[in-house]
Amino acid sequence: MMFRPLGEGEPATFGDALQQGLAPDGSLYFPETIPKFREGFLDDLEVLDRQEVGIEVLSPWLWDELTGEEIRGIVDTASTFETPVVSVGDKKVLELFHGPTQAFKDVAARYLASLMGHYNQVDERESTVLVATSGDTGGAIAHGFGGVDGTRVVVLYPKGKVSAMQQEQLRRTAPNVRTLEVDGVFDDCQDLVKQAMGDEALTEINPTSANSISIGRLIPQITYYADAIRQLRTQGNEDDSHRFVVPTGNLGNLTAGLLGFRMGLPVDEFLAANNANNAVDRYLRTGRYSPLPTVETPSNAMDVGKPNNFPRFLELFGGSVVRARNLVKSTLVTKAQTAGTIISVFEEQGYLLDPHTAVAWHASEEITPFNVDSRDVIVSTASPAKFAEEIERLTGIEVDNTAEIAKLRENPEEYDELPNDYGAFKGYLLGMK
Repeated sequence: MMFRPLGEGEPATFGDALQQGLAPDGSLYFPETIPKFREGFLDDLEVLDRQEVGIEVLSPWLWDELTGEEIRGIVDTASTFETPVVSVGDKKVLELFHGPTQAFKDVAARYLASLMGHYNQVDERESTVLVATSGDTGGAIAHGFGGVDGTRVVVLYPKGKVSAMQQEQLRRTAPNVRTLEVDGVFDDCQDLVKQAMGDEALTEINPTSANSISIGRLIPQITYYADAIRQLRTQGNEDDSHRFVVPTGNLGNLTAGLLGFRMGLPVDEFLAANNANNAVDRYLRTGRYSPLPTVETPSNAMDVGKPNNFPRFLELFGGSVVRARNLVKSTLVTKAQTAGTIISVFEEQGYLLDPHTAVAWHASEEITPFNVDSRDVIVSTASPAKFAEEIERLTGIEVDNTAEIAKLRENPEEYDELPNDYGAFKGYLLGMK
């Protein structure tokens, strides 16, 4: 399987694309062809377990580089917690927050760490993993890569724009992880990482990415869509009429779902639920992509003004907004609507949504599917415990996360402050021991 730059340059193998993160010209890698699941996979789905589904998802992408035994080892190392589909009222909720940092990023972060650890061992090299985070990614990567041989990690997060628990997870990390608090917004952190990835003066530290710009993090996210279909079938939903409602920020989650659809997953459509940072929603409505400065919202992991994966999203539809509209709907959900949804679902269903999942739930209520018989599957990306303060400020509902924070504080706090300046960031990287 080869991956070509969405710019200029030569294609790369999966392993090379994984190690590089971005293509040499600064563009994203995209598969030359999107493989199909093996014949009979969908028929066998109900009798497989979660790890076996993971193997079935990764194998078409990796079979020409890794053995079946190596792929199984990577999946067994990465896939260590459930991602259950639960019923809440008339909806299904795909709970992706049962990993170590209580966010959906744990799934892909653990896969990425397992993949990179394997390739680094084979190549006898050390990688410096650079990751910008709006909150969840950094904690997941820090935990997933903690203690992984051949890797060191540098996490950048925007000062004052993450939740209390997110900050604790970012600052209390493994010895091979460095955390930088940047005086800026997420897009500034993202720009610093992208500039470093293309800086030839940094080749000695072997920089690579752990954001969803990395093909090694994007592809594993297909696994939970496939496993959701498996669970829905075992729950008696055999007609496969489903719409996935996806909280949308940097577009990695939605792009992975679309790749899974192209591989053969039976999905009717997708609904991209945006907060005030709605570049994708504006594109689907107007046909024009116009990124804007980041707006701060209670659903901070979605606070991305310039979604990195938009070029891949565009490529999946051949640059045609008409084709995109045939599979993806979108909407914008306001702060007030987010708060109202958390309150109403809690009062009516006894189920507490985090702000990101609330954005998706409101979108599900507001936008009807193409197929009126489709059942909505809400992609729930974080535990409400991660956003206790935000939920209480928004709704007055108290969420007790003191035990989780106390456990995090058993580890020493280590971080550095960084101005929003590439020269300072480059100097920091070159000065690392």
